[in-house]
Amino acid sequence: MKKIASFALCGLLIVGCGMTNMGKGTLIGTGAGAAIGAGIGYLIGGDGKSAAIGAGLGGAVGAGTGAIIGNKMDKKAAELAALENAQVETVTDVNGLKAIKVTFDSGILFDFNKSSLKAEAKASLDKFAAEMADLSETNINVYGHTDNVGSAAANKKVSQQRADAVAKYLHKKGIANDRMLAEGLSYDFPVADNDTEAGRAQNRRVEIYISANEEMVKEAEAGTLK
Repeated sequence: MKKIASFALCGLLIVGCGMTNMGKGTLIGTGAGAAIGAGIGYLIGGDGKSAAIGAGLGGAVGAGTGAIIGNKMDKKAAELAALENAQVETVTDVNGLKAIKVTFDSGILFDFNKSSLKAEAKASLDKFAAEMADLSETNINVYGHTDNVGSAAANKKVSQQRADAVAKYLHKKGIANDRMLAEGLSYDFPVADNDTEAGRAQNRRVEIYISANEEMVKEAEAGTLK
């Protein structure tokens, strides 16, 4: 059964409140979104390490255009909520536009300390890629995260390898490389307490952000975005 829950604002930095769903995809935060500081990407803090979700549009986007894009993103988030073993949230990017965040537990995607995708992971990513086939006017950022067990260098390496593995697989399934960015973020951005196994399990995750690109903005402004 799908769930729709309100999205809690955890100050200015939104971390998804550490939720993991092991059944059907969970849709969280429709119509809410996160508070974003100027020039700071969703989720990732303003400490010099941040990557801006939705950056590079080159200008302000009007309220009417934003509403059209928001409606499009809401519909796609609802469709993505059918994914197995994924958490789906609507968020707000640095342009004030609605975007989508899809979180996969690393335990679903990878064996412990490995970066080769499991068979069931490929099945989930197959469905994700298929759902994205009709939303080509978007950018996709893939971030790998780890818990804090082991050295920073080792965790940075495995998180990058996992992000790369997901992006490469999605490319094989038809998502263009020039739409995607893959980055490993080690254990710098936990969503739960690394002092407990349950918390560490939540921190081992891969997040995929879907945000409007310039083509989507142009189509929304022209009234041709379907």
